Amino acid sequence: MIPRPGDVLIVDRNASVQFGGECRLLFRVISVSNRSTYDGWAWIQGYSLNSAGDAIERREIFVRRAGLRLYRPQPGRPNVGSSK
Repeated sequence: MIPRPGDVLIVDRNASVQFGGECRLLFRVISVSNRSTYDGWAWIQGYSLNSAGDAIERREIFVRRAGLRLYRPQPGRPNVGSSK
């Protein structure tokens, strides 16, 4: 997947071993760096989010694009990252 600004992603061990277990993140993308890196990997800038969808920390993370997943809210749960 190629992340885009505004996307909310699930970043877990599929994206990088550093995000396994309790280190999993919800992450709102600000930008994707055009720095040269390993094929299929990317530097992404954005905010880690809490369960309410509030930004709690600005970060830059190095991840495997194929391991990223878009966050899809479950019925009856808040739409993290939306303004509603």
